Amino acid sequence: MTETCFLSGASANSYDSPALSDEVLERAVAKLVAAGAGVGISTDAMIKLLESGMSVRELVEYVLTRAGDVE
Repeated sequence: MTETCFLSGASANSYDSPALSDEVLERAVAKLVAAGAGVGISTDAMIKLLESGMSVRELVEYVLTRAGDVE
């Protein structure tokens, strides 16, 4: 369910317009940050995970897994 929320704004047509693409990405990042905060993962911690080599997909899966552990 949560994963669907992250992906709901993205579609094949989302990248037709650079402005729309930026808007979609901003919403996705905001949702990821909010979900991370909800399970105790700070924005700084997420940035460090990405800088250490974790992919964005892996970060999303990690946050979703933590969210599942909390529920």
